[in-house]
Amino acid sequence: MSEALIRLRGVTKKYGTGQAELMALKGIDLDVAAGEFVAIMGPSGSGKSTAMNILGCLDTPTAGQYLFHGAHVEALSRDQRARLRRRYLGFVFQGFNLLARTSAQENVELPLLYRGESATVRHAAASRALQSVGLGGWEHHTPGELSGGQQQRVAIARAIVTEPAVVLADEPTGNLDTQRSEEIMELLRALNVDHGITVLMVTHEHDMAAYARRVVHFVDGRIESDVPNPHPAAPRAPAVPAQVQAP
Repeated sequence: MSEALIRLRGVTKKYGTGQAELMALKGIDLDVAAGEFVAIMGPSGSGKSTAMNILGCLDTPTAGQYLFHGAHVEALSRDQRARLRRRYLGFVFQGFNLLARTSAQENVELPLLYRGESATVRHAAASRALQSVGLGGWEHHTPGELSGGQQQRVAIARAIVTEPAVVLADEPTGNLDTQRSEEIMELLRALNVDHGITVLMVTHEHDMAAYARRVVHFVDGRIESDVPNPHPAAPRAPAVPAQVQAP
């Protein structure tokens, strides 16, 4: 592992004022090295989602420092944080967040469209990303024509199409059955191990957290424990199954 890619120091987050004040984070210290796979766990209201929003540059801390590649993210402007997201971060959500009337290919191209890439570059990169998640041949299908597991694969392809340094996954298996969940976790593990992408994943499922190499538990706005997982879950199936030809 290299020195910390991500570093939080004394990070707090306060919502509201007076009697409505809520301290969602109460002084978080966290280091994540490039190439790690970290699972973040905790009950509802523990602060884990707030921490992920800050790590993803979707929110800013009330106090404390957030360093990414040594740059002080808390001091960046909104536009600078947006550029950091587009350049370094990929996102996977529980609800897939795909455009319903848009093909898999076009959904995956969206981050590149926001970056101003040409149609030729977008098309080639999206095709590669879909191939890498086992969806070659499904480029022109809309989300309604795909299973839940396939939709999450499209979402992962969209997250990695920009070749990010970090993928932030928020309950990526929350809407999937056990078999599909295991397939998605194998895919995330392959992105981490084979491609060196740092993975930060929020999950409430211990079976899914077992795939990570480190587990951080949040309780009441603080980190209660931060322990390595020396024996991640053994592979149960190929990370990317043989492609199924679209009808």
